Amino acid sequence: MKFQTEPIVTNAQYLLNDSRQLSSPSNSIFFAIKGLHHDGHQYLDDLYRKGVREFVVEKAGCTSIVMRELNRMVDAKVWQVNSSIAAMQDIAREHRNQFNLPVIGVTGSNGKTVVKEWLSQLLGNRFQVIKSPKSYNSQIGVPLSVWQIGKNHSMAIFEAGISRPNEMANLAKIIQPSIGIFTNIGTAHNEFFGDTTQKIREKIKLFDQAQTLIYCADYVDIDEVVKKEFIYTNPNCKILSWSRVLASGIRVDWVVGQQNTKVSLILDDCDTEDEDLPFQGGRGMNLDIPFTDEASIENVIHCIVTLIHLGYNELEIQARLQILRPVSMRLEIKQGIHGNYLIDDTYNNDIAGLTIALNFLTQQKQRERKVLILSDLLETGIIERDLYNQIAYLVHDKNIDMFIGIGEVLTKNCSVFTIPSKNGVRQGELHFFRTTQDFLESKLTDTIRESVVLVKGARKFGFESIVNRLVQKTHGTVLEINLDAITNNLNVYRDKIGQQTKIMVMVKAFAYGSGSTEVANLLQFHGVDYLTVAYADEGVSLRQNGVYLPIMVMNPSPSDFEQIVHYNLEPEIYSPRILQEFSDFIDERKLTAKIHIKLDTGMHRLGFEQEEIPTLLQVLTNNPNLWVSTIFSHLVGADESQFDDFTHLQVERYTTMANQISEAIGYSPSRHIANSAGIARFSEARLDMVRLGIGLYGVAATPEDQTQLQMVGTLKTVISQIKTINPDETVGYGRRGVLTRKTRTATIAIGYADGFDRRFGRGVGEVLVHGIRCKVLGSVCMDMTMIDITDVPNVQEGDEVILFGKDLTIMELAEKIGTIPYEILTSVSERVKRVFYQI
Repeated sequence: MKFQTEPIVTNAQYLLNDSRQLSSPSNSIFFAIKGLHHDGHQYLDDLYRKGVREFVVEKAGCTSIVMRELNRMVDAKVWQVNSSIAAMQDIAREHRNQFNLPVIGVTGSNGKTVVKEWLSQLLGNRFQVIKSPKSYNSQIGVPLSVWQIGKNHSMAIFEAGISRPNEMANLAKIIQPSIGIFTNIGTAHNEFFGDTTQKIREKIKLFDQAQTLIYCADYVDIDEVVKKEFIYTNPNCKILSWSRVLASGIRVDWVVGQQNTKVSLILDDCDTEDEDLPFQGGRGMNLDIPFTDEASIENVIHCIVTLIHLGYNELEIQARLQILRPVSMRLEIKQGIHGNYLIDDTYNNDIAGLTIALNFLTQQKQRERKVLILSDLLETGIIERDLYNQIAYLVHDKNIDMFIGIGEVLTKNCSVFTIPSKNGVRQGELHFFRTTQDFLESKLTDTIRESVVLVKGARKFGFESIVNRLVQKTHGTVLEINLDAITNNLNVYRDKIGQQTKIMVMVKAFAYGSGSTEVANLLQFHGVDYLTVAYADEGVSLRQNGVYLPIMVMNPSPSDFEQIVHYNLEPEIYSPRILQEFSDFIDERKLTAKIHIKLDTGMHRLGFEQEEIPTLLQVLTNNPNLWVSTIFSHLVGADESQFDDFTHLQVERYTTMANQISEAIGYSPSRHIANSAGIARFSEARLDMVRLGIGLYGVAATPEDQTQLQMVGTLKTVISQIKTINPDETVGYGRRGVLTRKTRTATIAIGYADGFDRRFGRGVGEVLVHGIRCKVLGSVCMDMTMIDITDVPNVQEGDEVILFGKDLTIMELAEKIGTIPYEILTSVSERVKRVFYQI
């Protein structure tokens, strides 16, 4: 292979770093990245066969096998570099240098994505805005975002996030912001920085060449770095700080109402007087914003100050603020009617977001049929004909089975859309409607069945009415499952075990209450090696929903054998009886099958004991149609240091028995004994494969590991009714809710039938309302629970209540009622709607 010697120059429309996200092969350049959990060099040949002809590879990834593949790519252009990420950043920086336009850069610990999205909405009347899709703010996300700048754009808004020192300088060179917004500072990624000041110094490097910096001076640490260091690093930068406390800069105050917040802004300090500001000498602005929570108020004020700086007057700002709505950056998967799954991505309406959402759609294997409902794309900065040709290409390339376009512009451009054909027969449907109401009145929703449906539209089209028509109706209690958190946790454990050890993931018991099909589909996408279920019907359901990974069934019975074989499941064999019965079944049908041998090394639940090994070996050697895929056992107390000696003894027993089996059958099946706790605490127990269970869902065996894991599930409900009760009254069954004061109570829509344990009654349990802990009053009922909201201001019926999540963990709840986190998770009833989301 003769590598390209010139700098990387490409006309590709797409910078591709994930082979699974391929949408336009001839318009893509692939950057092969060798990382901790993957190696992009493994997919070069596959991408070449699909039509990609430009590749960037890393020297460390160019093994002899990779070089042989590259030598076969006679018409490809290949650049070899030290770092593909650095190469991607370099060409994004060169691309950025071609454009002279105002660029807003946003960094901080929280609120980056919201500020970016709101600014895009607010500035859309004056500018053709290009922005980071979703929360693309990493070392890879930023170049992917900046690469989208086109000649029609007149404003760019990019967010930048870092997790370690020395990362922001790279992003600053790519974004080159003229206006900087530092949202706030928090605790995220503290472990990688010496202190908060170091983290601020790193983040503020984004603005070393900026002409304007906007921030809230009430974050004292940020204010000190700006005034003591940044103004000397970038002396020409205009500082626009705002504060509720300080007299300098822009003085801000607000009063929170029931539905909105009245905000006043005034410039008090002549030392920071800015001739560009539309108010001077004590004059100010009075504005209404459509939010009442403090985080949203803070984010809106950053936006207001930015608009002021850009020359918007008070009337314009007030008019623009009325269009703001809460930002949902999540791709949500919900169960729909007629056997559908629904991906709700309403109100995220740009070509980059569409590409991401379509890639997410194609990852879903629950249903083969794929449906896209799309509105006109607004204010993209792309020429109409080019824009809808791009959309039409994506629809065709992703093999969408039914495309529903809604809007005047989509309808006008309907002729550019085509559906793939096979043997001259069109394989799908195209439908166009001028309005959302026209679509709903057409009754076409009744024909959408057994499909995965992506709903994506601009806010003005009111696509929530489509979602409401298609979604499965349940009561207001939901368990939200963060798919990004599952991915994070999977990667934490992959870091521990290394690339040479395989990983088996437990999705039994409805994936610990999280939803087997959706979790399994995600794990399949991320390339785990095995899944495990408790019973055959769980495995059958996964197969019927598009999961093709190897699946081990832990508790098979003879009545399951037919389904196990039919659906290519692999039974755990744990006793001489079940071994003989399955062997006879296979022999009678002249089949072959993979099995997993369970050894009892001390758990004394299921498994062959030492004295049963001869019987096991006799059957295995007499029946070559049984192939032992793995030999495994289960650790009893790997999470408790007091049992460490016994854990070591278990590993010794297991090794002796496994060696005996391997020697007798003449081959070496994969070995696994480590569960989540074993992975964390006993490196010698990781062997060929590990079994990841509760750790995937955010519960660690050690405090150190817990800091790296993310909580996967958030259980939410709503307030059904609010009452004020005198202290001489009681609340709930048996008059167990005794009051000591005049109490404001809320009845919430969850009870023990939903999985909220009765042991949480009578003040044992707490829930979160507006972030404030509220105790349970009286007994937990079957479908409802009463709580004390006396100390929570501005509560209304219909408000959200958190039962568990990030700030009220399942570990804490389990401790309160003397149980384990497993029980909290698996107790959530299947009648509680699961909503899966990805940021």
